[in-house]
Amino acid sequence: MRRYGLRDDQWERIKDLLPGREGYVGGTAANNRLFVEAVLYRYRAGIPWRDLPARFGDWKNVHRRLRRWCESGVIERIFRYLAADHDNEYMMIDSTIVRAHQHSAGALKKGARIRPSDDHEAG
Repeated sequence: MRRYGLRDDQWERIKDLLPGREGYVGGTAANNRLFVEAVLYRYRAGIPWRDLPARFGDWKNVHRRLRRWCESGVIERIFRYLAADHDNEYMMIDSTIVRAHQHSAGALKKGARIRPSDDHEAG
């Protein structure tokens, strides 16, 4: 398996949700798995579309296909299907896992003084 690639069990879970599969009304897509892996690679690696490796094909075609899938609701359908799986509870992040830094909560810095307000009318 390549870095950022899908395992076979992951692919089996989503392959029937994708357009262009065998037996699907309409045209048959040229390798949905490679396309999904290209999108995952791009977002997991945090690279611009233009830096997508050549093994995934032309970056413009990958981007165009993703945009079409987003507009037609395919991506949302996959997300909802995977989110409904109760085994994905480990994917949830809340405040018990991620703690805010003390400065994000408005805590005073060490040695900081509170200056009185110049506005005497403010109570």
